[in-house]
Amino acid sequence: MKGSAVVKKLTEREVDRIVEMAWEDRTPFDAITAQFGISEAETIALMRNQMKPKSWRMWRARVQGRGTKHIAKRDFEVGRHKCSRQRAISFNKISKR
Repeated sequence: MKGSAVVKKLTEREVDRIVEMAWEDRTPFDAITAQFGISEAETIALMRNQMKPKSWRMWRARVQGRGTKHIAKRDFEVGRHKCSRQRAISFNKISKR
């Protein structure tokens, strides 16, 4: 299997980081490709190999067609998202200056 070959040339730490990045909604597959040199298809194969079947199906259903996982489909600027109510939610007095 192609995904198995990818796992063999990556360290355990790299695999953990790829899974973490793939699980995040706002991290595009292109960022994983740029950082680790594996394609979207290889990332999907790696996720299938690393996750329980039910977790993988849930992740795949959530990611499939999601605009934020593909830079070309993004309709917002790449950068950090900040909630408009962040100060009110965190009650951080420093951020209210």
